[in-house]
Amino acid sequence: MGGVTSSVASKMAFFPPNPPSYGVVDEEEEPPAAAGAAQGTNSAAAAEDACKVVTRRVVMTGVRWSVGVEARRVRTRRGSEIIAMYVRRPGARLTVLFSHGNAADLGNMHKIFVELSARLHVNLMGYDYSGYGQSSGKPSEAHTFADIEAAYKCLVDVYGTREEDIVLYGQSVGSGPTLHLAVRLDHIRAVVLHSPILSGLRVLYSVKKTYWFDIYKNIDKIAHVKCPVLVIHGTKDDVVDWSHGKQLWELCHQKYEPLWIEGGDHGNLETFPVYTRHLKKFLSAIKKLPAEKEAAAESGKSPAENKTPSDDLAISEVPSMISRRLEHSRKTEHVDKRRRSTGYREKARSSTDRKEKSRMSVDCFDRIDELEQTEKPRKSFDRIGEKIRSMGLCNVDCFKEPSHSTEPCRGH
Repeated sequence: MGGVTSSVASKMAFFPPNPPSYGVVDEEEEPPAAAGAAQGTNSAAAAEDACKVVTRRVVMTGVRWSVGVEARRVRTRRGSEIIAMYVRRPGARLTVLFSHGNAADLGNMHKIFVELSARLHVNLMGYDYSGYGQSSGKPSEAHTFADIEAAYKCLVDVYGTREEDIVLYGQSVGSGPTLHLAVRLDHIRAVVLHSPILSGLRVLYSVKKTYWFDIYKNIDKIAHVKCPVLVIHGTKDDVVDWSHGKQLWELCHQKYEPLWIEGGDHGNLETFPVYTRHLKKFLSAIKKLPAEKEAAAESGKSPAENKTPSDDLAISEVPSMISRRLEHSRKTEHVDKRRRSTGYREKARSSTDRKEKSRMSVDCFDRIDELEQTEKPRKSFDRIGEKIRSMGLCNVDCFKEPSHSTEPCRGH
């Protein structure tokens, strides 16, 4: 069953550029294995070193050289060696870990990463999935999960980045590994989902339940992400329908004002000026929020005990970048001027209390509905096989979900 699932996943989701758009030349020799053990190194230190990610410097060829950019081979827990590039921005407080879409590699993204780092004033790490660019191995859902874990460990072990200073950014298929990591990290600063998918199968069909052969089940994970989440989507996206982004935003635990770019499609959102402006406002807002770990240390309480209702509302108090207000609990001066009676304010407070009580617990993340997992939805599986064979396609970006009748939302 696992082999069939992997085969379906590869046909639906992965389409690495062929040939790769860049090359690499090794700068450092591969470190010898278990050298510390052979020399009788302290056992505790040896165990700590064994847990660290194995990397070595490389030089990317076929791309323009830029100041502050370096690349490394990074070994994953599944045995692949992926290529990761790091863009250093002097004075930056935050670091973005960027998971790109399924039809790109680091050569295609190199210029975008350098410009994004400069415009947002952040450090940035991008990486190629197994089987993409000059990364070894074959692309699969499980490999992409191991790939982002290795990239994260590289940020922590090699560059000394703190977990609470990292913003996870997932574009299109990259939203899958991004949410995989986000639900496993308790102190990550924030998450950005750029044209995200609800799941692989939901790009093909409007299904209402999650099947055993589906991949990147973001719809089941998003509610368990505890940090602020920004969702960006184009209203004219004909690859991953706008409804995917809207539904993921509605399921977020800590919502931030989303950005629905009117007229934006699946591959051009970066060209809209509002894209950079909104990202800057989001990063500025999360910088002002104390990291959960730091706030807990100062008060002597656990992160859960240290949290107050105002913490969740603070992330929503940034001026809107779209014309329609999407959160009824947002408090602005314009609304406050119209609140004349004490009763009206009390009503707003009770609404906030109800919002607090409705939060889901992350403890249910690992619970799986056994009945749904054991079902054999052969009819749906056969339809996918027939669709792939009839169209001769293997890329998730080639499929279109049936159109939805949604009310357009105009952006500034």
